[in-house]
Amino acid sequence: MKIVEILLVEAPHQPGNMAKVLAIVGSFGITVEGLNAVRRLYRDTIWEITIEYDDTFDMQLLVDEINKLPETQIVGKSDRVFNRHKGGKIKTQSSIELSSLDVLRDVYTPGVARVCQAIQAEPDKIKDYTNRQNTVAIVTDGSAILGLGNIGPEAGLPVMEGKAAIFSELVNISGVPILLKENDPLRIIETIEAISPSFGAILLEDIKAPECFQIEEELMQRLNKPVFHDDQHGTAIVVLAALLTATRRLGIDIKDKVFGQIGLGAAGMGICNLLLDYGVKDVMGADISEDAKKKLRGQGGTPSSLEEIMAKADIVVATTGVKGLIKPEMVRKGQIIMALTNPDPEIEPELALENGAAFATDGKTVNNMLAFPGLFRGALNAGARTITHQMKIAAAETLSSLAKEHALVPSALNKEAHQAVVDSVYAKAIQNK
Repeated sequence: MKIVEILLVEAPHQPGNMAKVLAIVGSFGITVEGLNAVRRLYRDTIWEITIEYDDTFDMQLLVDEINKLPETQIVGKSDRVFNRHKGGKIKTQSSIELSSLDVLRDVYTPGVARVCQAIQAEPDKIKDYTNRQNTVAIVTDGSAILGLGNIGPEAGLPVMEGKAAIFSELVNISGVPILLKENDPLRIIETIEAISPSFGAILLEDIKAPECFQIEEELMQRLNKPVFHDDQHGTAIVVLAALLTATRRLGIDIKDKVFGQIGLGAAGMGICNLLLDYGVKDVMGADISEDAKKKLRGQGGTPSSLEEIMAKADIVVATTGVKGLIKPEMVRKGQIIMALTNPDPEIEPELALENGAAFATDGKTVNNMLAFPGLFRGALNAGARTITHQMKIAAAETLSSLAKEHALVPSALNKEAHQAVVDSVYAKAIQNK
């Protein structure tokens, strides 16, 4: 895992001093991401150096070497990632300024009683007079957090807050993290059903397979609102978008090529399902779980092994959580390879390209945050009761169409791209009503 840290270095204000510090940093194979002079003293300057290094590296070695330089020392350091999480990343904020007693009486008691009675008489008015249609529950049991595994719901909260921040910033949705200290699928289903009146839609996040399939399928039957497991479908949408871009640039039709999925957990199964729905005829899948391979066969795919996929597939996607699983010698010339495990992929894109891949990327580029914000916003705007395969494909096609030269998908922070997804999903949802 890569760590980004900020070092504060006090050094004499003389030519070449900072170059010596940077030379030491470089000698350890560490990347410098930023350099800034933050304060000038009488004889010295304090520099802020942002570095990125592997978590296996002993930082004390670097600190000791820099401190050996004449009149130079590390005077402080901080972890940029932890700094940005301090105090949490989200908050609930009123959309109305409580500027007078009149306002307070209208939004709370006694005025609020009239609104409550109006909703009681006509339940659909809840969409007009509350924020429910703009609010999504982000639910996890903490059983499959990122590439970290079953670390529990509390440890997963930073991820849920991150999802909520993305919702808020990109499509003006209020995301509410819901942590469940429960791993039994039936009890999870019942709990989400019980709290569902508070929300316009349900986003299931980081719930492990195969439980996630049962939970999503059952909730879709029980609830009259969108339910979406992001690890399955969000990833699948962005993968399809990236593959559409790559195959278009290579002048080939994805539907006529052999597709191989390595890892049939939540993400892998979602990718296979969406590609089959899109019309890809030959979908291979490998997993250590025989039940997963059996499930794939039942949905129209072909159970395979890692070696078979690397030998036969034109397009390979990996979502296994196993760093370095794909060896360089397995890569065939002309393959499209997407190794999506975060933070460390099954094969580094540069290594895949060096060994003959036509396209290669990782999970830092093909990220589901390109899909879920616009998908939910479009579905909520349309009053959709479910998120269909057609809506997912519309999102993927839109993202692919907006990819700039040398990129497979738009930037994750491109607000115009997110709005385009909103519009395409909304149009498809209205069409299907």
